[in-house]
Amino acid sequence: MKARIIKSEAEYEAVLAYVETLMDAAPGSPEEEELELFALLVEQYEAEHYPIAPPDPIDAILFRMEQAGLTRKDLITYLGSSSKVSEVLNRKRPLSLSMIRGLHEGLGIPADILLQEPGKAMPPMRYDFRDYPFAEMFGAGYFGEWRGSLQAAKEHAEELLGALFAVFGDYTRERVYCRRTEAEIDLNALMAWQARAIALGQTQELPAYDPEMLDAGFFRKVVRASYFPNGPQLVPRLLHDYGIHFVLLEHLPKTYLDGAAFLTPEGRPVVGMTLRHDRLDNFWFTLVHELAHVHLHLHEDEVAFFDNTDDDDGDGDPREIEVNEWTRDLLVPPDIWREEGPALLATASDGQVVDFAERIEISPAIVAGRIRWESGDYTRLTRLIGRGEVRTAFAAITPELPALARTARAKG
Repeated sequence: MKARIIKSEAEYEAVLAYVETLMDAAPGSPEEEELELFALLVEQYEAEHYPIAPPDPIDAILFRMEQAGLTRKDLITYLGSSSKVSEVLNRKRPLSLSMIRGLHEGLGIPADILLQEPGKAMPPMRYDFRDYPFAEMFGAGYFGEWRGSLQAAKEHAEELLGALFAVFGDYTRERVYCRRTEAEIDLNALMAWQARAIALGQTQELPAYDPEMLDAGFFRKVVRASYFPNGPQLVPRLLHDYGIHFVLLEHLPKTYLDGAAFLTPEGRPVVGMTLRHDRLDNFWFTLVHELAHVHLHLHEDEVAFFDNTDDDDGDGDPREIEVNEWTRDLLVPPDIWREEGPALLATASDGQVVDFAERIEISPAIVAGRIRWESGDYTRLTRLIGRGEVRTAFAAITPELPALARTARAKG
């Protein structure tokens, strides 16, 4: 028989039969050389069509225990507790990456057997739940379909955090954080928030995004939406129609975050808001502020903006200063403010603010917020800023954001 690559089951059977005739070949004979060649061809075909599954990891653990004379108590070091040892060995609890790493390093069991991936090396530890506000992330549903307890999630934190951050792919962007504060910012929490915002955005099916569509007409529509009692509820659909992801996601501890604007790895803009300050004036300013970043800056690759509206000057970043001024002029035309602003700043009553807002067709909360900020008197016009109204508005239309809904019901 001529030696050649085996391409079919029939050829395989024929080669096996031929190999049988060569099994008694004398050492060093041409028949022995032929046997070795055909054996390689058979091995190649079988490796492709009849791969051998790696040994069962539990069987491998039991075998190593028998080899080393170990008891179940000896496994607590690697698995965490006697109950976990029992559940793992009885196949009632899956091995986590942290368990696998311990068994591999402590007992020398090959990583590819424990991972059930032939040839796979033990990956380095990338994520530790202690580096993140893990309990808050767990409670806010950051880990998708995970249905176990918080303690179980911590055991599988490497896998869960790896899945969360997988949305970034291979891209990284400079995070521009605009905040005037001496407080320490948790950058890991900020990254986790962004990853979750991207994941939520990716559940939305949007039309194509064209940055040229973000013209004066688009921004007039956004500002005009504030004029209506259900204005916040109009925003998701408005941004959707322009191909922009709009995401509401509670801020995480030590992020001090109100809003953000960034691109997904696919290049689509995301506007994220936390409603950290549940006021209409803050909502509209933050929304237009982030959209201004989208319009003015997100064409600059490798930049993502994270904003804190407690900051008056953007910490000196010229892009933030530009956006602050741009946003104020969009919300209230500068020529009108120059003419009527000084009087409003000096003596405006609630009625005068409402009348002014009615004439230019925007929310009175926007005008009240502008007056409070420019005058530095945050005791003024408190009935007009819409405190507590934003979460309530969104709770009715965002069942996918139970944390926001719960907060709104609690305050109501």
